[in-house]
Amino acid sequence: MKILHTEASCGWGGQEIRILEESSGLIGRSHAVSVACPAHARMATEAARFGVAVTPLPIEFKTVAGFLALRRHLADAKPDVVNTHSSADSWLVALACATLPSPPAIVRTRHISAPVSANFANRWLYRQAARVATTGESLRRHLMETLGLDPAQVVSVPTGIDTQRFAPADKAAAKVAVGLDPQHRHLGIVATLRSWKGHLFLLEAFAQLARPDLRLVIVGEGPMRGPIDEKVAALGLGEHVILAGQRTDPERWLQALDIFCLPSYANEGVPQAILQAMLCALPIVTTPVGAILEAVVDQRSALVAAPKDANALATAIGCLLDDPALAAALGAEARRVASADFSKEAMLDRMESLFRQATST
Repeated sequence: MKILHTEASCGWGGQEIRILEESSGLIGRSHAVSVACPAHARMATEAARFGVAVTPLPIEFKTVAGFLALRRHLADAKPDVVNTHSSADSWLVALACATLPSPPAIVRTRHISAPVSANFANRWLYRQAARVATTGESLRRHLMETLGLDPAQVVSVPTGIDTQRFAPADKAAAKVAVGLDPQHRHLGIVATLRSWKGHLFLLEAFAQLARPDLRLVIVGEGPMRGPIDEKVAALGLGEHVILAGQRTDPERWLQALDIFCLPSYANEGVPQAILQAMLCALPIVTTPVGAILEAVVDQRSALVAAPKDANALATAIGCLLDDPALAAALGAEARRVASADFSKEAMLDRMESLFRQATST
């Protein structure tokens, strides 16, 4: 198949990484896959690392120029299917295809759990897609209930992770490899620095723990870097928090951690970071937000705390610090579940099938 992904977002996070990982995987299965995105988007420069061709188009916003550029590209490239990912590009693709004599099939992927308004415009937009994919079953149910979509049209395809790249490793050696002191225990988060990821609540919880041998590792960059720096200073945590920045080797940092925490309070599907931590057999503390509970079960493969509750986070983290047997059991079960249900190959199988269904309707 000839597959085109469109992405209006200029940011860099799980959504953009999934598009490129999926594209790379399907290229490996002999499909012709490319991406259209704004020229200044981070994806435009990162795509080469994944071996994915990029066409720069002015599709960041819903504009006439973006509509015309995208329509020309669709007419020239003639993809079999176009997979849209954000609001602006989804609208531009739907309108462009409505004006083409032989348009490609449309697949709309919904990555986040933010509510969709039940208005006429959204019902029209989503019904232009031959198929709709979500990154979690709870997102699928929301779209069907809110927009009255046919259940056969909507499928949940959680992001799949490379089970060999993300795997347990010798903890002490992993710490040394990324420059962490193996004499310390390390609590960590690997996520884009966005407000709803809950970094500020994690910092408050870490301050409450007050464990001399514990360090907090924050891997990632994003718009919350300034407020996080300010919070670290206000809590007097400068010597105990490691801000590692954006990394292309998250598996090495996860392998070095003793506990992983993702205290999100909004906008999650099944987060890639949770799945990556699970595959590294890490004990996890997280929240029941979006589709997170489709990946982990409280007390079996993670500890689940209330969102926006630093006290609850501190209690759960402290429990894992004080009970190594529980931490090991949760990590082992997390690894088993993620390996069975959230592999990259399973994601590619499902998306390949979805694209074939879309082009056959």
